[in-house]
Amino acid sequence: MVIATGTSHRHIGAMADHLCQDLKSFGVPRLAVEGLPQADWVLVDAGDVVVHLFRAEVRSFYALEKMWGEQPARMIGMTA
Repeated sequence: MVIATGTSHRHIGAMADHLCQDLKSFGVPRLAVEGLPQADWVLVDAGDVVVHLFRAEVRSFYALEKMWGEQPARMIGMTA
């Protein structure tokens, strides 16, 4: 997974367009793209790699990085 930030709707759209063109030129057989018309959060699914392109405000709101960050261990059945 790749997460990147753009500065505007236009920037996100351009990054997604260039990424898709490059992936196709490298022979990626199928691409799925979601969110391109709004370009707040564009998801490019290239099979083994998924790319998330965000505007800064949207990236901080969803905070995908926290889903894979270090979490404190929980002890099941124990109270603090």
